[in-house]
Amino acid sequence: MESLDRDTARHLALAAIRDSQQTAERLIAESFADLWRGFEMLRDTFQRGHHLHVCGNGGSAADAQHFVAELVVRLDANSRRRPLPATALATDTSILTAAANDFGFEQVFARQIEARAQSGDLVLLLSTSGNSPNLLAAAATARKMLAGTLALLGKGGGQLHPLVDCAIVVPSDNTQRIQEVHDLCLHLWCEWLETALV
Repeated sequence: MESLDRDTARHLALAAIRDSQQTAERLIAESFADLWRGFEMLRDTFQRGHHLHVCGNGGSAADAQHFVAELVVRLDANSRRRPLPATALATDTSILTAAANDFGFEQVFARQIEARAQSGDLVLLLSTSGNSPNLLAAAATARKMLAGTLALLGKGGGQLHPLVDCAIVVPSDNTQRIQEVHDLCLHLWCEWLETALV
């Protein structure tokens, strides 16, 4: 096994930072209209008194939970906006395990959306690949419930891209870079919401 020395680690770190920055800049250059449309969907959902449901797997589940915490609480310590109604669908282990046991893992998010979503709500789906069966099922159920659908994706958008109302596709096939830019998008949306929803 090769050892990693300090100079090599520094070189790799700088390369990763440059790659992340270039990926973010490319997204803004190529897809800012989609990013802005996603913000408008979020803003309009909250202004109309509706609820946001957020789902993802693995690291994207953690990002969903992080985003929801900032919406319900706040991002900026000086913000005085009202709490925003949002739920991360991967946080209740009892629901997740019961749904997976009784209906299969593909239904863990769809079952919750069917139970909770109402017409006018918004479902945000986070996926680096866009091919997770449980997110495809969630998007289909959201449409059935007349909820809007918004997605943060990567790797070309996958099967989920054509199934949602608005998709922001990070122009990368590297999972790490995609997740980093997803986090940037989520923070931008939080910042914009805290300005728009005073």
